[in-house]
Amino acid sequence: MANSAFRALAELALSSRETAQGLPAQETSAPRWSGVGFSLLGERFVSSMGHVSELLEVPDSTRMPGVQPWVIGLSNVRGRLLPLFDLSAFLGGTMVTSRKSQRVLVLETEALYSGIVVESSFGMQHFNSEQFNEKIYGLPETVGGFIDGAYKDITGETWPVFSLAKLAEDTKFINAALV
Repeated sequence: MANSAFRALAELALSSRETAQGLPAQETSAPRWSGVGFSLLGERFVSSMGHVSELLEVPDSTRMPGVQPWVIGLSNVRGRLLPLFDLSAFLGGTMVTSRKSQRVLVLETEALYSGIVVESSFGMQHFNSEQFNEKIYGLPETVGGFIDGAYKDITGETWPVFSLAKLAEDTKFINAALV
């Protein structure tokens, strides 16, 4: 009896190996780049996840005297004072959306903690790194100095990469006081 049970198990193991399918081939995927998508001046942009520490609804703020018109004001966000800046106005345009749809990209570096108000947010966007192009055409001239190329998504839509790091280094942006 023990012999027949062993033989049955051996036959079952052999049958399983003969009919088993192999493991799926391991596909190598292209490197991916992720960013936060947003609308500005009626165009779609994306900024590096490394530059955006938080995404918020536009909080209440207090106007500050003696600052540029593109400075919205100062807001208290969880006990920290967050200056808010209208990025469209900074770039010479105007917001085309209501406050309800506007969002704040929180830019935090060692030297700067700022809220950049944009028209709307598209959340996280992921791109195949192979779809990156250093050159981009047709954007407003005021935006050009802040663009680090562009990605194409799977639908063929172009997403210019807006560099918040370049914005943080811009002397006009850093010096928001009226002269």
